[in-house]
Amino acid sequence: MDLFGGLTLAGGLALFLYGMSVMGGGLEKISGGRLELFLERLTSNPIKAVSLGALVTAVIQSSSATTVMVVGFVNSGIMKLSQAIGIIMGANVGTTITSWILSLTGIQSGSILVRLLKPSSFSPVLALIGIIMYMSGKNNKKKDVGEILLGFAVLMFGMEAMSDAVKPLADVPEFTNLLTIFQNPILGVIIGAILTAVIQSSSASVGILQALSVTGAFTYSSVIPIIMGQNIGTCVTAMLSAIGANKNAKRTAFVHLYFNLIGAVVFMAVYFGLDVFIDFGFSGRRVGAAGIALIHSIFNIATTVILLPFIRGLEKLAYLTIPVSEEERLPVEDEEFQILDERFLQTPGFAIEQCRSLANKMAELSKECFLTAMESLSSYSKESVQTVITLEEKIDLYQDKLGIYLTKLNSQNLAYQDSQNASMLLHCITDLERISDHAVNVAESAKEMHKRKLHFSKKAEEEMHVYKEAIEDILNRAIGAFTENDEKRALTVEPLEEVIDELNKDIRKHHMKRLRKGKCTIDLGLIFSDIATNYERVADHCSNIAVYLIQEQDTALEAHSYVNELKEEDISFEKQVEELEEKYSLRKRTE
Repeated sequence: MDLFGGLTLAGGLALFLYGMSVMGGGLEKISGGRLELFLERLTSNPIKAVSLGALVTAVIQSSSATTVMVVGFVNSGIMKLSQAIGIIMGANVGTTITSWILSLTGIQSGSILVRLLKPSSFSPVLALIGIIMYMSGKNNKKKDVGEILLGFAVLMFGMEAMSDAVKPLADVPEFTNLLTIFQNPILGVIIGAILTAVIQSSSASVGILQALSVTGAFTYSSVIPIIMGQNIGTCVTAMLSAIGANKNAKRTAFVHLYFNLIGAVVFMAVYFGLDVFIDFGFSGRRVGAAGIALIHSIFNIATTVILLPFIRGLEKLAYLTIPVSEEERLPVEDEEFQILDERFLQTPGFAIEQCRSLANKMAELSKECFLTAMESLSSYSKESVQTVITLEEKIDLYQDKLGIYLTKLNSQNLAYQDSQNASMLLHCITDLERISDHAVNVAESAKEMHKRKLHFSKKAEEEMHVYKEAIEDILNRAIGAFTENDEKRALTVEPLEEVIDELNKDIRKHHMKRLRKGKCTIDLGLIFSDIATNYERVADHCSNIAVYLIQEQDTALEAHSYVNELKEEDISFEKQVEELEEKYSLRKRTE
């Protein structure tokens, strides 16, 4: 091979690895975190876990990514170690799909129909379709599909380039002699493991082996140890991911290592042991891309079938490696926030779902906090005020944890929709935290009234009761729309906010009249004004949350223009306002 052949090989390898990364990234984006949610929820039995692990890995084209995700699940307490083992086994089976796709490059036939199956024939077409979809697609899904097609095309071009570059080496005796070191099984395992550990992808390293196989220098007996080593080398990614994780996550990484180590030892012992007595006829034959894919599949499927009944044994082996400590028996502080695992940042769609799950809990806590504060005005107790303060502190913690995690997530290379979702959650958690702050203000007002034995007049109490019902209504609408991601319900918030603004003005006018007539003291009037202000601000925050949700569906929408358009053009908006004005009419409700 001359200088230009070496450059072609290096360029082909670069295109191959880049194409695999782009295709995997596109597949991950289009899944939107749903595949990972399946893994999280549907692992009730080993067979199902193996099937799901295989399916997810076949789709995202990376057993390393699946395994790292599982390590994150175990670290965050989402999944038990016993559930994770089945998924790891399935991931090893799913990764074999890639090698079968790459084996299509070795198709040789004079038939036009058969030749059309060769990647060099259909990759240009996929590349053309992909670039058209990517550049002209108006929605993210089309762009993601275009990215997948482009990644696949680049992957296949890189594979073809590598194969073409190394073909001349078949006639170079020095290269053939160099590859004789692979005849030593131990060296073959070591080289396979090192190659995969460096590029951190067994699919990619098997692809490189398939490209080199066109030289005809590899036999079945020489590639088997290399493939065994490649399966061991892929464990490095999970082992690195487990650094800094809890002990259960480390055990998960060790299970992955033990699975592949035991499988490699058993497979090689059986193969080479039987070869001594039976003398397999194919051992010395040259192996092609399809043969490598076949060995890769047989190894992973056979290992899974053999070790599946021994899941408990693998679990015990992991516990023997990392015994249970006293610390693990103690309750974990902030256990609910463990789902914000930094490993999930590599799969943004799923990371956003985890954030949404916690944000939903935060939303419910904010609603409970404010409802409790309002209740303390009419039926004061030290316990209710303390409940409000405790909830507010917890909500602050939610905002801190979610805010930091979402900021880190936003620094990743996110798809447009994922970026929109993350921004929406960041805005919403700020409003949710502010609602809890207003709850503390209301609770402090209730405490002040109780301490000074102040009471509103009958008329003021009746008006505040109407105000309270309206605030409770808007909280239920906004928080319900947020937790259920319900755009239709979000659309009902703004009309009520409009009514609450007018209700607030009317209540203040009536309050000023009572002050002038001496029916209300200055001190009590100040407290009344503070409570009304907090109520009105909560309605504003509910409005903000609703608008953010609507913007998530319509990214071209601007908050101010949306509200103005509603008021000026939407007939249903006016109708809703009229109905709500009737419902929360001070005149009708307090007469």
